[in-house]
Amino acid sequence: MPDFPRRPESGINVIIVGAGFAGISAAIECHRKGHSVILLEKSDAIEEITRFGDIISFDPNGARNFERWPGVIEAMQKVARQTSWLDLYHWKGDFVTRQSFAGEKKWGPRINGHRGELYSIIYEHARARDIDIRLGQRVTDYFENDEKAGVVVNGENMEADIVIAAEGVRSRGRKIVLGFDDRPKSSGYAVYRAWFPGDAIAKNDMLKHLVVDGDTHSGWLGPDLHFLASSLKGGKEFNWVFTHVDDGNIEESWQFPGKVEECLKYVEGWAPIVREIVKSTPKTGRLIDHKLVFRDPLPTFISPKSRIALIGDAAHPFLPTSIQGASQSIEDGVVLAACLELAGKTNVTLAVNAFEKIRYERVHKAQAMGVKTREKWHKANWDAIRETPEAIHLTREAWLLNFDAEADCYERYDEVIAGLNGVKAKL
Repeated sequence: MPDFPRRPESGINVIIVGAGFAGISAAIECHRKGHSVILLEKSDAIEEITRFGDIISFDPNGARNFERWPGVIEAMQKVARQTSWLDLYHWKGDFVTRQSFAGEKKWGPRINGHRGELYSIIYEHARARDIDIRLGQRVTDYFENDEKAGVVVNGENMEADIVIAAEGVRSRGRKIVLGFDDRPKSSGYAVYRAWFPGDAIAKNDMLKHLVVDGDTHSGWLGPDLHFLASSLKGGKEFNWVFTHVDDGNIEESWQFPGKVEECLKYVEGWAPIVREIVKSTPKTGRLIDHKLVFRDPLPTFISPKSRIALIGDAAHPFLPTSIQGASQSIEDGVVLAACLELAGKTNVTLAVNAFEKIRYERVHKAQAMGVKTREKWHKANWDAIRETPEAIHLTREAWLLNFDAEADCYERYDEVIAGLNGVKAKL
């Protein structure tokens, strides 16, 4: 096993349920902080996680954490999109503005790439750390008492000092936190996503500029719909995605197959290049239709006895237009692992309460960005935008992006626990 930097053993035993980006990142951070981790994943093979999906983005506040995991950020950069801009167009085809992200380099790295490839890099790092990752583990319930928390997995009880629920929007951990079963609701929007080799359009006169001269990133904005396309790996791979009003024709599933002819109905009358991109999607390409689910903001992320914590989409699902869902899930794991380190084994419940206090306001403020961007793009006032094109730019604010969750936690932890009502450390 490689000699990865790690804090002294804390004696804290952690069970994490769900090995997606949130769960596996939390496992790595807990390992870094000296905690003992068991990561449970329902998939029988890791390929079930990596083979699907499309583009995923980590802004500087999320990607900076990968720099602390030896070799990870370097491996990611090799497969990430190499652009520092976004070209924005009117839905009929007129160029409007180029938004540059070059100035954000001082905030940290930006990583945009195929979610399966980026996940595989993180997964292999977790394996290299010798983290106990158990596949084929079906968690059916959560429980806790004053001293321990646990899960029912494959019909048997498993206990630890703390359980972290990172299963996504359908997490069974939400019931013990909320006190009742809740069902996700439609956000009113859905997303088509496609990924295929750049060769599929390299000889198409209308589209070849998107892949033959290196990586590109473009967006077309129209009434209640925005269409984004980009190329990666020097144009060797290409992806497109568009958010549209959900007419209720799909189930709540990440992997529901999409059809080109149905996509074309949504972009009827749009710029010829947009329609050509959709038409050129190979039948062998990955095309999925994804319902965007919505959860009311939770009153809390933690269980009544403070032994179970929700992170990532289990706690706060984000709209894609926030460009923050993945980064915020990484921040969750970073902060929770650090709080456990600072509190110690005898004060696990204090750590869990501090985690919620540190994360709650920031997460909900970040969530609101997704709605604002969608409304800005879908209900654009084009007369005003022609006068001020930068009004259509993505909002990029330092409070959100130029942020180090670990450093912030270390800096504020003592102040936060001092202000917690009714929660006292065991002396």
